[in-house]
Amino acid sequence: MRAVVEPLEGNKVKLSVEVEEQEFEKAVDAAFRKISSEVRVPGFRPGKTPRRLLEARIGVEAARQEALRESLPDYYAEALRQTEVDAIAQPEIDITAGQRQGPVAFDAVVQVRPEVSIAGYNGLKVAIPSPLVTDDDVDRQIDRLRDQFGELAAVARPVQDHDHVTIDLHAERDGKPVAGLSVDDYLYEVGTANLAPKLDEQLRGTKVGDIVTFEGDVDGGDPVAVRVLVKDVKEKTLPEVSDEWASEVSEFDTIEELRADTAKRISGLKRMQATLALREEVVKALVELVDVEMPEALVRPEMERRLEDLGRRLEAQRTSLPRYLDSVGATEEQLVEQIRGDAIQGVKAELALRALADAEALEASEEELDAEVARIGERIGQDAARVRRHLDDADAIPTVRSDVRKAKALEWLVEHVEIVDQEDRPVDRADLFEQSQAADDVAEEVGTR
Repeated sequence: MRAVVEPLEGNKVKLSVEVEEQEFEKAVDAAFRKISSEVRVPGFRPGKTPRRLLEARIGVEAARQEALRESLPDYYAEALRQTEVDAIAQPEIDITAGQRQGPVAFDAVVQVRPEVSIAGYNGLKVAIPSPLVTDDDVDRQIDRLRDQFGELAAVARPVQDHDHVTIDLHAERDGKPVAGLSVDDYLYEVGTANLAPKLDEQLRGTKVGDIVTFEGDVDGGDPVAVRVLVKDVKEKTLPEVSDEWASEVSEFDTIEELRADTAKRISGLKRMQATLALREEVVKALVELVDVEMPEALVRPEMERRLEDLGRRLEAQRTSLPRYLDSVGATEEQLVEQIRGDAIQGVKAELALRALADAEALEASEEELDAEVARIGERIGQDAARVRRHLDDADAIPTVRSDVRKAKALEWLVEHVEIVDQEDRPVDRADLFEQSQAADDVAEEVGTR
């Protein structure tokens, strides 16, 4: 079999394929055997009718048509392998010779994966959260710890932000109580704005025994009449920062040791967050270099994959699509549009990383390919050798190889992009990647991995 590629307009190619008569004869013979098992010829059991007799009864042309129907997909697949054409859609096939006799020839016009331009990738610059720990970061964490051990004490002054007030709150609509909006002896921190709109502004400046009334929109329906009785006002007193306090609330004897440990933990978390942000931002920056329209043949499957992923997540959470849409405040049409936009960006990212791998001649070695197959096996709980056999049978090794190349392209980009923090100050890569194990430990502890 011989295949020749001819580029066409519209991101398509034409594969001209020729199959020698001797090779195609094998397919014709297989077609006759199939026909023999399906037809009834007096004196012969099914599948035992000689070919010459079948030729005399039904002719060779019918078998050739059956052979073409059965073998053409295999010939086309082999032509793709020979020419390394990266088809992304179903082909339009036109048989040009061999339908009645002689060698077989056909043309296959198919859309291929586009090659995109990423001019300027060498000069990319991205901004990420600073991985450095400041005294303010440590102070805020220490203050949060102090807040956990704060004590409430009654005050006689008017209510102000961060006071804890005990209130009775009742809401009515058209003179009838609103379900879920009536509560007695509720302890509320003023300024948190997490109970009812306008509540904080109404409570500021009140005293014990005051009653305030106001109208508010609390559930998206008609306004409700809210009545609040202030029954108690307390302020939180935070403990003094001292060695004694540090020893009481932690395993450390001094505040310096507690601050040092706090800084270490924050550092690990900030490094992890910055590293994740770096990978996201470099891909976004690379995608911005791609300014061509993405083919629907790539966008549609990516949309379907993302929708299937969403469906599996909702099923795992035991919720439905309508409930999810209600929780995010979106319509089904808006969700599909958002997923389409994300799919387009995903396709652009995939093509851009391929282009970068080509530009920098990044290839997947056999060792790297074996390592990726082993990772796939570990992920699905199968032996690497068995996974490799399945991938070989499915002709999926080129896909795995491409994934390795794209991963290497991303790593190349992370290593070469200019990195600044959100105030445009340079970020030292050593501040990101040193003590990576500490970052992993923190990530595992806070449940982010």
